[in-house]
Amino acid sequence: MFSSWTVCCGRVRQRWVFAVMGCLAITVSYANRICLSLAITQMVTTAESSSNSTTDGDTCSGTLSTSSNSASSETYDWDEYTQGIILSSFYWGYIVSQVPGGIMADKFGGKYTLSAGVLSSTTFTLLTPLVVNKFDSTGLIVLRILMGLGEGTTFPALNVLVAEWAPPQERSKIGTMVMTGTQVGTILGNALSGILLEYSPIGWPLVFYFFGGLSALWLVTWILFFHSNPDVHPYISEAEKKYIQDKISENTRKHTQPIPWRHMVTSFPLWALLIGKFGHDWGFYTMVTDLPKYMSNVLKFSITSNGLLTALPYLAMWILSNISSIPADWLIKSGKMTTTNVRKAFTTFGSVGPAIFLVAASYGECNRVLVVILFIIGVGLMGPFYPGLMVNGVDLSPNYSGTLMALMIATGSLAGIVTPYVVGVLTPNQTVTEWRMVFWITFAVFMATNVGVLFWQDGEVQYWNDLENRENDSKDVESEATAAKNLKNLRTEAVT
Repeated sequence: MFSSWTVCCGRVRQRWVFAVMGCLAITVSYANRICLSLAITQMVTTAESSSNSTTDGDTCSGTLSTSSNSASSETYDWDEYTQGIILSSFYWGYIVSQVPGGIMADKFGGKYTLSAGVLSSTTFTLLTPLVVNKFDSTGLIVLRILMGLGEGTTFPALNVLVAEWAPPQERSKIGTMVMTGTQVGTILGNALSGILLEYSPIGWPLVFYFFGGLSALWLVTWILFFHSNPDVHPYISEAEKKYIQDKISENTRKHTQPIPWRHMVTSFPLWALLIGKFGHDWGFYTMVTDLPKYMSNVLKFSITSNGLLTALPYLAMWILSNISSIPADWLIKSGKMTTTNVRKAFTTFGSVGPAIFLVAASYGECNRVLVVILFIIGVGLMGPFYPGLMVNGVDLSPNYSGTLMALMIATGSLAGIVTPYVVGVLTPNQTVTEWRMVFWITFAVFMATNVGVLFWQDGEVQYWNDLENRENDSKDVESEATAAKNLKNLRTEAVT
């Protein structure tokens, strides 16, 4: 029976099994992270009147609907500023653990480093209702900081695994499939949260129990059946193992020297990664964290409609992310464009398009259908960013891909910290005009950061990826040159 299982699994390309499992890892982590964004609309005591029949251009007409079960769970008196602090607190811990998480992933491998991150996310999600009930907003802020601290290993670990499993010719597709777990998690987190909030017999706590249980199921499956690299995988076919090893061995070597920080911090392509990631995450986190509040407080959608409609932009983003990875790989493989130009073009498309459509949505005012369509287009156009910049760290340095991803996520987390606070400060009354300023700021950040991408982004392996071997090769060349020179001198002396 075991041999039959091995033969069956050997027929399945294990690098694509990794891509699916990696995508699901980010899916459950992101669902745990963002389900609070919708749940908080039901956790907070609102001072809204039951109906508002007028529209003055700044306030949309309609009823601010709450869950039919909202009375069955406690609510809290948190103002917009407090909500902004709560929603940003995850990233306070998240930013701290990125670089240590990247170093751990590079040193110890991706499987268990990733497992530790998901375990943290699972545990703190399940504890959320208890902590909020006992310690109110302060307890929730501390819990979210700890959750972010533990989850900081997730993306660096996955980037290391991409470097181990994805041949360069398939890196855009595999890397994009893995990283677009952010959209899948956002889709599920919003859509299912809306349904759970509407029909839960216990109110908003069910959201956290449901997603915490889902990630626990993924974690058990991952630990039991997945392996860190093709060399130790018991079910991979010899043909696939050889294919992966041959394709990635050129630039991926075991290194014993310390991380070349001095060379990395003076590398313009690395700075392009960080600048581009900050710009993308400013727009992405603005939408992920605060779009449910916009749908609820400004457009006055019911909680179920809010969840489903908030999920649609990320469904569009997930589709475009994966579709755009196909021409990205084809352009590189066919030689029609260099890797550098492909990465720049797709990153730019994933920055300029969203900037335009998100601002346009703010001028749709209370035309709900138009605004939702513009949000879907705007967020959907962020998709090409993934084959553009998110996989670019593996291009630059397969050996230090975990560390590079850690630096990228840490930089992006700055946006995750700032954007909920900015939204909380700029939108105390939750009006269309207040939110329009939020989207104009997002437009400016997208455009400014993309300039750095156009100047500095690169798609080639950097010299500091393999300094140890370069130095050894240089020493070998010097030794050969010295030996040749000595031999020449001996021959000259002999002749003389």
